[in-house]
Amino acid sequence: MPEVKLTKLVEKMNLKNLTPEIDLTEKVITVPDINRPALQLTGYFDHFDSERVQIIGYVEYTYLQTLTEERKREVYQELLSYGIPCLIFTTEIRPDEELLRQAEKTDTPVFATDKKTSPFQAELIRWLNVELAPCISIHGVLVDVYGVGVLIMGESGIGKSEAALELIKRGHRLVADDVVEIRKVSDDTLVGTAPSITKHLIELRGIGIVDVKTLFGVQSVRETQTIDLVITLEEWAKDREYDRLGLEEDYTEFLGNKIVCHSIPIRPGRNLAVIVESASINHRQKQMGYNAAQELYRRVQQSLTKKK
Repeated sequence: MPEVKLTKLVEKMNLKNLTPEIDLTEKVITVPDINRPALQLTGYFDHFDSERVQIIGYVEYTYLQTLTEERKREVYQELLSYGIPCLIFTTEIRPDEELLRQAEKTDTPVFATDKKTSPFQAELIRWLNVELAPCISIHGVLVDVYGVGVLIMGESGIGKSEAALELIKRGHRLVADDVVEIRKVSDDTLVGTAPSITKHLIELRGIGIVDVKTLFGVQSVRETQTIDLVITLEEWAKDREYDRLGLEEDYTEFLGNKIVCHSIPIRPGRNLAVIVESASINHRQKQMGYNAAQELYRRVQQSLTKKK
């Protein structure tokens, strides 16, 4: 099951730790959703999502101020007994000493942020959805070409890295070489990244490892990229029929999401970088409503109609 360390959450969201005595090193978050325990503060704990990060905003805080000290103590005790990952106070509000005392007793971290509740929630959910998304690793090269995330696949040694290097020299950006980590952040979106150990590096047979960021500058790399198009490189076969019009799209599937896929036959003299660029621009045109293959088909139909 994917998980993210609580220490990483604190660093990313710039949270202030109000319970520094609690050791965070082994604490993790496994659910990308959050919860505002409004009903729980009134004593209703049926269907309580205790595995979520709990956020106390201004409304919850002002409600707590209406309770007697004895009632607040009971509410804190019950809320913290569920083993929640952490409590986060927003909007510059701070918990009282009784809550902090019980939080330390139950080993529940408490944090604070000065951000408003709604924008903080949106930012936290977006970040957790990426960090905790289902993930697979595949063999390939991911490049940003004109804003289109192109995943180049094919057998080892067929020329994926060489094509990527030519694209980088033409002003495009490398995301990952050799191993691409793919995360499903939604039913429509796949995001690719490089493993930390190979980030910004590319392997060229006969030369070795090349540091793309050092050689071509920071403008030649990027950390993440949505995967919009898959190009599979394969050896040219005389007896195989290749698509010459592109009226129908072929797809490949990762983590249940379908991505448009083109199979490109490799042959001496074919400029792979130009082909990948053309495929990316053509993909963008289709996304914007223009399909060259359908336009050709329309012209042919018009020509046949005129001849009748």
